[in-house]
Amino acid sequence: MKKIGMSILAATALASTMAMAGGDIEPAKAEVSAKKGEVVKRKLKGNMVVEYNVLPGSTESLTGMFQDGIFYGRLRSNSFYWDWDDEDYDTGGKRKDNKNMGVGGSLIFKSAVLNGFSFTAGYYGSLNPGFWRMDEDEVGYAKSGKDTFSRYNVSKTGSYGGGMHVLGQAYLEYKNSMFDIKAGRQLFESVFTASNDTKMIPNTFDGVTVAAKVADKTTARVAYFAKQKLRDHTSSHDVVTFNTAEGDKWNNNDDSAIHKGLNYDAFIAAGEDPDHELIVADLKTKIIPNLDATLSVLSVPGVVKDIVAEAHYTVPMDNGWAVRPGFRYFYQMDDGAGAVNLENPEPYNLAGKSMDGYSDGAKTSLDSSLFAARVDMLMPEKKGFFRLGYSQIADEADILAPWRGFPTGGFTRAMAQYNWYANTKTYMARAAYNFTPKFNASLRYAVQDFDDDKSGVQADSTIWHLDTVYKFTPNFYMKTRVGLVDADTDSGKSDVSYNEYRLEFNYLF
Repeated sequence: MKKIGMSILAATALASTMAMAGGDIEPAKAEVSAKKGEVVKRKLKGNMVVEYNVLPGSTESLTGMFQDGIFYGRLRSNSFYWDWDDEDYDTGGKRKDNKNMGVGGSLIFKSAVLNGFSFTAGYYGSLNPGFWRMDEDEVGYAKSGKDTFSRYNVSKTGSYGGGMHVLGQAYLEYKNSMFDIKAGRQLFESVFTASNDTKMIPNTFDGVTVAAKVADKTTARVAYFAKQKLRDHTSSHDVVTFNTAEGDKWNNNDDSAIHKGLNYDAFIAAGEDPDHELIVADLKTKIIPNLDATLSVLSVPGVVKDIVAEAHYTVPMDNGWAVRPGFRYFYQMDDGAGAVNLENPEPYNLAGKSMDGYSDGAKTSLDSSLFAARVDMLMPEKKGFFRLGYSQIADEADILAPWRGFPTGGFTRAMAQYNWYANTKTYMARAAYNFTPKFNASLRYAVQDFDDDKSGVQADSTIWHLDTVYKFTPNFYMKTRVGLVDADTDSGKSDVSYNEYRLEFNYLF
């Protein structure tokens, strides 16, 4: 692309593995550092989510829950630079080159287990060094780096102040050989929801979850969430309502994928409650050899219902390679959202823009669907993989997904992209490779074919996306990310081409 030679991208082929929700009830086995012989308490997955290798054991007293508990620390920094090809802020537009940085970390305590009961509490913090951030009156221009601070707090106080400090996790847990029950603020990984812990503070949910082993190699889960807390918020908020009664667009669900037609004023005008609950359930099985299958459902009563079927089948080969095809079918059903959207001055699409070019049905209902498929070529000894992916959204409504689960994630979604607008097709090729035990990389190329007839949807684009991860030690990680987006403006739509650069350090203790 324009500012980084494609030779650099072509030279580095490679990647990290994105792991999906587990629901596993048994604790993971401890990992031992070959260099020092010590047990590594935690490690990071390819998507920077923490995986626990060592968990507290059992105790026989209340005081023992504290004395025999374990602290888990994490120091981290995240730096971002977003370089638009065509800035338009000086004429009243929204495109301005921007930079942000977060420095901080987390300290999590997991208690020992008393008669099956335990608790977890976690502090998370993010500070914003003055030399690498936007001015206080320019926070609205921040893109990927916006999650390192609270735009709402800065806009209200006129200052970054002391950064963000939040209780990111706080839940009670009961676990036995059959059930795992958690109540409180927690992370929940599913096809719909994710902690998405790639910035400074994870996306969390307030509620109750239950996981149960229902058969051999089969786990069922049910979750009820009354609130969500996005990564750049210091307090929880509604799971789907955009904006507030006071008109604070950054003080409710302001996720980048929120449906802006489902705003506070529209819910009130429709005579509906602006406070909602999120209910998620899934059934995951590996009972058939080499087959991973998941059936998931979601409901936001009075707004939307979803059903998602997903399966991946591994075909081993004699030479150590394997072929792994998979698919995801996402079916979205309107449950009142369409009527709420009609209460706006005109029906809005996902981005709060005109629905010119959408079908008449999409203007009155969220009924829609998507299909995604991929095929992986897995290298021997888990050295890496090659992937081809495809996704297509029905020419109906946009897909509602403000819970960081990403409907096309793992198939065609690239960094910072939202390719689930109606009638969007995406093609992706990806390569991932572990060059050494300490260094891996991932290269993706995607072609996003949006609907040119829909004025409220962005221009078609191509994307190069490169990740690298280097482990200085088993506990010290460096990750770089580069995204190069080139938009096709022949349709007359705005030029959304940009280059994005990220640098992340993590130290676990």
